[in-house]
Amino acid sequence: MWQQTLEHYPFLRQAEPVHAHALRRLTLEFLDHKEFHGANGLRITDAMAVAIAAQACLPVLHLRAPLAGIAWYDDFVGIVVHPGSVVARREHVDDAGIVHRYDEVLSGEAMQDGPVMLSWQDVADAGTSARDGYNVVIHEFVHKIDMRDGMPDGCPPLPAGFMGAGSAKAARAAWQAALEHHYLAFRDQLSLAERFGAAEPWLDPYAATSPDEFFAVASEAYFVNRARFVADFDGLRPMFDAFFKPAAPAG
Repeated sequence: MWQQTLEHYPFLRQAEPVHAHALRRLTLEFLDHKEFHGANGLRITDAMAVAIAAQACLPVLHLRAPLAGIAWYDDFVGIVVHPGSVVARREHVDDAGIVHRYDEVLSGEAMQDGPVMLSWQDVADAGTSARDGYNVVIHEFVHKIDMRDGMPDGCPPLPAGFMGAGSAKAARAAWQAALEHHYLAFRDQLSLAERFGAAEPWLDPYAATSPDEFFAVASEAYFVNRARFVADFDGLRPMFDAFFKPAAPAG
């Protein structure tokens, strides 16, 4: 089953055998701690659970600080899987006090201190959609990482001395400045494409919604299509590498 999962989702294959073994071990640990629930009549098979778990573990595979491995996900247990996208009823009150009600189509959702919802159709297609930098599992679980220090804002909890920063405050400021720069540049690129016919950006336009969504969408691309991610966001690569794939301590 593990080999079939790697074949179906090629981006899970690790160049180093030790990393491949670590991903398998972490996936088993994840499966021991989480509960899967099928919605709308969907029956969760072992293969489906393994596919979701392996992808969820990819962002935390190398993380050791300030949390390690699946400890990043210890604020919840349940994973709800729908056959496909779901329509959620939303309500928003604007600054003038006017209530706006609308429907939103969701392929996934991560809830603060709560479960994760996923569309199985999107999960099943992840091996193919990787060429577009799209992966719903990584997206929602990166939101979970982002939420560990409060509401999602595009900056996860950072380890002490991150990228040589003298303090946690300085590390956070440097992260937010770098992410904001690329987020605004992406919004400009998208606007030029929509209004003036410029080249469409490769990254999912949903990344322009907010800094936290930009972080989640960019992280999808970073893990499933690194070559294209680097081509478009080489300035983010060192920061993402430092967080998601930190070098082992000397000695």
